[in-house]
Amino acid sequence: MAMNLRLSEAQSQALRDLAAQEGISMQEAALSAIDEYLARRDQRMKSAIERVLSEDKDLLDRLGQ
Repeated sequence: MAMNLRLSEAQSQALRDLAAQEGISMQEAALSAIDEYLARRDQRMKSAIERVLSEDKDLLDRLGQ
């Protein structure tokens, strides 16, 4: 899917600099950042669910009866 991404001048320059340091295109750098964000989001969600299951185990057990 094609899309346009509008960046501020500072964001555009930072992305350009990062891409140059990594030896990749700006598109590759942006896609990598999106992939990392999505992976962290999934991990944060798993961590939150595990925390609730652990902290509220007794309550959840009672609700399940």
